[in-house]
Amino acid sequence: MKKEPDKQTTEEKAPVEEPIINPNPAFISVAKEAYDAAVAQAGQSAELKDRLLRGQAEWENSRKRIIREKEDAVRYAAEGLLEKLLPVLDNLEMGMQAAKTATDAKSIAQGLEMVLKQFQQVLKDAGVETIDAVGQPFDAHRHDALGEQESNEHPEGHVVMQVRKGYKLKDRLLRAASVFVAKPSEGKQAGK
Repeated sequence: MKKEPDKQTTEEKAPVEEPIINPNPAFISVAKEAYDAAVAQAGQSAELKDRLLRGQAEWENSRKRIIREKEDAVRYAAEGLLEKLLPVLDNLEMGMQAAKTATDAKSIAQGLEMVLKQFQQVLKDAGVETIDAVGQPFDAHRHDALGEQESNEHPEGHVVMQVRKGYKLKDRLLRAASVFVAKPSEGKQAGK
């Protein structure tokens, strides 16, 4: 087998031409504009990244501040009410001092009644309302039944006697009223 001569070795290679750099001012101007645009875009990207990082930091700081303020609000929620109760406490202490030296029980009772009214006014201003249950139909959401009691005055299922007052704060129950509920007297049950 005869080996054919390699074409590349036998043929002369064409000389490689070097690229011609065009010193044309228009070409240089276009290249410079492209370069400047790329640099400006890189700078704008850096500015946007900086703004994004600052925005994230501000958001995180705001979130932490809101959490801290919420915790403080919960921690000191009763502060305003307690400030209003302090004068009641002062008057009660003064009444106790006066009771030690008083000889008239009626004046002690009047002093206690004044302090009680002051205390009730503070609760009313805070939105606390009493639940008056006597004569009302029994409501398991507002009343705590301690038992049943025969009654000719009240219909069956109505509150006959209130042992302890109930309280609500605006529309929310704080404490149910402790009550006895009417049941028919034994004479009425047998006559049915």
